[in-house]
Formats: sequence, structure tokens, C-alpha cells
Amino acid sequence: MSEMAGEVHDERTVRRARYAVAAVFAVHGAVTGSFATRVPWIQDHAGLSAGQLGLALAFTAFGASCSMPLAGRISHRFGSRTALRGLIVLWTLSLVLPSLAPNLLTLCLAMFAYGATAGMADVAMNALGVEVEHRLGKSIMSGLHGMWSAGALIGSAAGTLAAHLGSDARLHFALAAASLTALGVLACHWVLDLQPTEDEEPPPRFALPPRSALLIGTVGFCAVFAEGASLDWSAVYLRDQLGTSDGLAAASTTGFMLTMALARIVGDAVVNRFGAVRTVRAGGVFAALGGLLIVISGHPSVAMAGFALLGLGIAVVVPLCFAAAGHSGPNPSQAIAGVATITYTSGLIAPSILGGIAQATSLVVSFGLVTVLACGVAAFAGVLRSADRDRPKITAPSGDSTAQRARS
Repeated sequence: MSEMAGEVHDERTVRRARYAVAAVFAVHGAVTGSFATRVPWIQDHAGLSAGQLGLALAFTAFGASCSMPLAGRISHRFGSRTALRGLIVLWTLSLVLPSLAPNLLTLCLAMFAYGATAGMADVAMNALGVEVEHRLGKSIMSGLHGMWSAGALIGSAAGTLAAHLGSDARLHFALAAASLTALGVLACHWVLDLQPTEDEEPPPRFALPPRSALLIGTVGFCAVFAEGASLDWSAVYLRDQLGTSDGLAAASTTGFMLTMALARIVGDAVVNRFGAVRTVRAGGVFAALGGLLIVISGHPSVAMAGFALLGLGIAVVVPLCFAAAGHSGPNPSQAIAGVATITYTSGLIAPSILGGIAQATSLVVSFGLVTVLACGVAAFAGVLRSADRDRPKITAPSGDSTAQRARS
């Protein structure tokens, strides 16, 4: 896409756009964090069993996977700023829907809409993040995803407080949605406004991701599998395998999330110094060492150190996968949508696969699989080489030929 006619994207404008898209990432994460804390209330309100709740939650990933390929088409039709503003509003407002569902069917429909809006907004904001990264000529994607994690932690903290006070989730979600919608709309005012050129073909409504995205998505799959496994099973591992209290087990999960958030925030400095490939390769080694500590641990402190090391190792992998996808070809949105679909699928199946392995064998064997996948991150880090390509700063006005790059 090209810039809007008459708008000059100098370095100051691009830096401002960086902070704006970072705020959008934080808003997106805050919606997720807010929802996660009230799942028990939603289950009770709809009168669902654990199995029915799991089915309903699966519709989140299903909706996201179906909708992600549409994000590029929407950005092409309306321009990047208008598209992101509309998609982030739909996403923040969709937070209210699950709390209104009185039964399984309506909750499945609500979660499909919730996932669909989440997926489209996710692709749109990542595509804009990749464009800002290209124009600045340095890595920023890790920090953007760090802002998402920070937003998720803030949303989770607010949701925990609301649950502790016994607040009705319908009221909680309505207030959260209103606040986050206002913040999202305000932040979108300063993101880059990219418009298609007259001779630019619109992206297909649905298309298979390019081969490069599949290879990059494989690395993301391994990282997200390890992340999902740790988030959902770390507390259970400490409690059931090592006999800790519920409080200490929960602290392990919180520590894992904090480690990931902090690593993402500082990760760009590491990437800018050593490059994406070497950073991800080293991260895979750290993650594998963390998984090994978890598997051989006989004491809670060793296992907690292993989970922290695992979080540190995989923290920057997914942001760099999105960056590599965005730089891998002429259609960034299509490539990012492909990688996002693969990673969403990984996050969906990881908890159930680990649960099945644990039931058949043990949690130790389950985290042995996580360790093997962490080794895969290190082994296949080379497919992220496109994220290390030189990205010179673009400060020219809209008439510059370099600024006419097809991006969405």
C-alpha cells in the first residue's frame, strides 16, 4: 500500500505511529486478559460442564482461523488506519458477548465472533507493526508483543479484582469494553494510514499461505505449543508432580508470564544487536534447557527456574515469526495470516495433547515433548532469516517509489 495522498511519513511521524500501534497491542491484550479471568463466571452463568466449556472455547480459535485471511482484503478496501480502527472496535466490543450467553449454543456463537474479531485485528495490527519496523530500520516487534503481554496482565489484574469483589461479569465486561474501545480508537488516530495504489490488485479473500509462511509458522508452532503447555499445565505440574501448595503453583504460572513479558519488552535490543536468527536459536537453546530442568526436577524451585528459563527462551519467537512473515514476500497480510493461523492452532491443541499424554503416561513425559519442540525452535531458526534483511528508514513523501511498497 502507499501512503495517503498528501501525507508525509517522516521519521517523527513513524516514531509516533510506533507508539500508537504499541498502544493498540496493549488494548488487544487487555481484552484477552479481562476475558480469561471471568471464564468460571461464564461457565456458571451458562450452566456448562467442563467438557461443554472446552467445546465453546474451541470456537475462539475456529473463528480466528476462518477470519484471519480477510484482514488483508479489509485493509486494502478501507486503508490501514480505518480498517484497524474498525477491527479493534469490533474486538473490544465483542468482549461483552460471552457474558450474555445463557447456554452452550449461544456461547459457541459468541466465542466464534470473539475469535473472529480477535484474529482480524491481530493480523491488521501485526501488519502495521511490520511496516513501522521496516520504516524505522530496526526490530520493534518483540516490544510490541511485550506491550500485548503487559496489556494482558493489566486486564487480568482488573478482572481478578472484579471477580474478588463478586462483580457481575456483564457489568465488568461492559465497563472494560467501553474503556478499551475509547483507548483503541484514540490510539488508531496516529497509526500509519496506508492506501492502495490505483493499479494494485486486491488480495484474495481466502488463499493458502505461501510456502515461506508455512516454514516460519512451523517455528512459531513449536514456540506457542511450549507457551500454551506452560501456561495451562505449569501449576498442575508443581502441585501434582512435586506436591506444592496451590498458591506456589499459581505463582509459577504468574512468574512464567512475567518472564515472557519482560523478555519481549527488552528483546528488540537483543535482536538489533545479534539478529533474529541468532536470537531465536539462542532462545531455543534456553527453552530446551528450561524444559530439561522441568523434566529432571525433584524440587519446586528447580521446576520454577525451568519454567522461567522456558519463558525467557520462547518469548521473542512469535514476534519474530510475524516480522519474518511480513518481510518474506509481496503480500505481508497473507503471510502474517498464515503464520497466525498456525500459531493459533498450536495454542488450541497444546493443552489437550499434553493432557492426553499425561493421562496415558505422566506429566514428565508431556514436558519431555515440550523440550523436544524447544529443540526444534533452535534447529529451524534459520527460516526467520527474512527478518534480518536490511530495512532502511523510509522518510520520503508519498510520491517516492520506495514508499509505494505493497503493504497492508
